[in-house]
Amino acid sequence: MATETDSARRQADRGKSAQRDGSAGDGAGDGTPRGSREQPPGGADKGADSGSVTARLRGGHLIGTYGLLGLTALLFVVFALALPDTFPTMDNASSILSNQSIPAILALGAMIPIVTGKFDLSVGYGLGFAHVLAMQLIVNSGWPWPMACVVVIVGGGIVGVINGLIVEFAKIDSFIATLGTGSLLYACTGWITDGARIVPGPHGLPPAFTDLYDSKFLGLPVPAFYVLALAVLLWLLLERLPLGRYLYVIGSNARAADLVGIPTRRYGIYAFAGSGLVVGFAGVLLAAQQQIGNPSVGMDYLLPAFVGALLGSTAIKPGRANAAGTVVAVTILAIGLAGIGQLGAEFWATPLFNGGTLLLAVGLAGWSARRRLRAGATATRRSLSSPATSTPATEPPTDPAPTQPTPTAEAAAVTAPATGAPGSDAPSTP
Repeated sequence: MATETDSARRQADRGKSAQRDGSAGDGAGDGTPRGSREQPPGGADKGADSGSVTARLRGGHLIGTYGLLGLTALLFVVFALALPDTFPTMDNASSILSNQSIPAILALGAMIPIVTGKFDLSVGYGLGFAHVLAMQLIVNSGWPWPMACVVVIVGGGIVGVINGLIVEFAKIDSFIATLGTGSLLYACTGWITDGARIVPGPHGLPPAFTDLYDSKFLGLPVPAFYVLALAVLLWLLLERLPLGRYLYVIGSNARAADLVGIPTRRYGIYAFAGSGLVVGFAGVLLAAQQQIGNPSVGMDYLLPAFVGALLGSTAIKPGRANAAGTVVAVTILAIGLAGIGQLGAEFWATPLFNGGTLLLAVGLAGWSARRRLRAGATATRRSLSSPATSTPATEPPTDPAPTQPTPTAEAAAVTAPATGAPGSDAPSTP
């Protein structure tokens, strides 16, 4: 009886081996691995199309990331060839770095609320108020200049907190809220100055205070290093710390951020407070540069600040505001303004250039954000569809377990009389 059972088991094993060989088909004979012989219809075409789509996405990503930086270099080369005696000189470079440092700092400050999807239109009014307040404290009140600078910067932060409270708790749109607070700041500026300029006495301002703007380091103006330090600080905060990630999540989808437990109101106030601190610092530098208190000077910086912040969202990190992109955007604006100025452009060319660039920046920012969403949707579709098409080609063959095989129907019929249990493959003991 044991002999009959062993014979039946060997027959079952040969039957299962024959079935496996038959399912492999001709692929086993011609050296084609099992499981990779059959390809879905048009599989090669789909692979080629997928490769071309990947190449296009990669090329578009490189253009979007570094295109503005390349345009900056190209614009510099064009002006250098057109003005070889005046433009590509160290004096011109120092002048550009010095004159555009305050717009660059203000653009970095305006960028912070933009990360969260809000806008701070009070930065221009705040700049005018901060620099007038610094001059008032130093010239008319006789405060030591370090204390006056600290008070002005902290005051800018308080103004930012007020903006954040109005936007987040009163639920007033950031455009309207910051425009209203900006008008209040402009009124405070007129009240402090009584509509007139604040002029220092015969001894002028303290030299240490004016050196904040006029001094040089390594042959370059010190304000350029302020811009660099602020850009690095914001890059660390936004790209390497949880604070920045929370701000980006809020700017992308505030409702989703609230659902996952991020305190959106608190971080929104943080963003406006950071913007206010930067505006206060820019006001101190403006006072050291102008060395007089001009109540109407701040609004001239509002448009260049937003041009730099919005245009910067199309570079380095396309589709979102970022510090490095803002620096690149301010650089291309500075080169363009310096070049057209040296070419003898009329006075109205500067606002024309700023306005046109702002429209271009807003359009490019929207296009970059839409392209980012499309790229994410395409990547999601590819990740969802790739397992279904690649499983037949990559699934490893399933070999039978090394345990006792389950007999087929024929083997069960043979072993049934011997074991007394139909379908059982365990032989009985004689």
